[in-house]
Amino acid sequence: MYAHINDWNDIHFAYQVARLGSLSAAADALQVHHSTVLRKINHLEASLKTRLFHRHARGYVTTEAGNILLGVAACIKEDLDRLAGDLQETDQQLKGTLVVTTVDSLVPVFMPLFHDFQAQNPHIQLQLVVDPRHLKLEHGEAHIGIRPGSQPNEPDYVAQNITNLSATLYASRSYLKRYGTFHGLDAVGEHRFISGTNNLRRVAFIDALEEQLPETAFIFRASDIISIFQAVSSGMGIAPLNCLLAQQDKQLIPLMPPPPQWQSNLWLVTHRDMHRTRRVQAFLEFFKGAIQSLS
Repeated sequence: MYAHINDWNDIHFAYQVARLGSLSAAADALQVHHSTVLRKINHLEASLKTRLFHRHARGYVTTEAGNILLGVAACIKEDLDRLAGDLQETDQQLKGTLVVTTVDSLVPVFMPLFHDFQAQNPHIQLQLVVDPRHLKLEHGEAHIGIRPGSQPNEPDYVAQNITNLSATLYASRSYLKRYGTFHGLDAVGEHRFISGTNNLRRVAFIDALEEQLPETAFIFRASDIISIFQAVSSGMGIAPLNCLLAQQDKQLIPLMPPPPQWQSNLWLVTHRDMHRTRRVQAFLEFFKGAIQSLS
């Protein structure tokens, strides 16, 4: 029956003794007490039922079995050093896959930024996951979340508030030409409004408009912000929109200054285990600068 090595750390200790020739020198290299080295050597020899060293006054000299161990241990160390270098190089290089998640209403705003980032970092493959849910970064569903709204409070998340998102009412030029000037929410007259279905009621500017107008004022509802944006662009009616999104269509006209209570925050969110990797840091640094230029 073959002997088993139960503690690979014993091999490392024995390798240092064989390489340096004494317990004290090995202890200094390993930054432990020499009695710890002696205990490891004795344990390894007992496990293998083989003497690995001749004890002499001038130090420890390897036996034939010790020479075999020294050769194998040297190969193991070389492989481990190479592995460590490969792993470090993988983390340090700006390459690989980077998964970003956000909501659909921000995709038209962010897509040019994603294009610029990828052009600057051609060896990074960006993957965009558009989902209203907060994906679980701790489970690897995404590396970076770009979230509007309240501050994420999940444990082990790093959340950075990168800008404030303003919103106001918008209408298209064609709509205003047909229905006339908008004079404010206190004098809506015959103006037609667009809003969200129940699933969008948690959006601050949707909720605010619903509270100020009667149900009869709304002629169209949609379950997502992009559809509301497209309805406004088509000239169907007036709706509250994120200003960054509305600015994507030059035919849309803001109808009043953005109310402070319609404002929300935009967060860059990472998990602490991925936060310091070069790919993530490169994206965070780029995106924070790029989004400030839009605000």
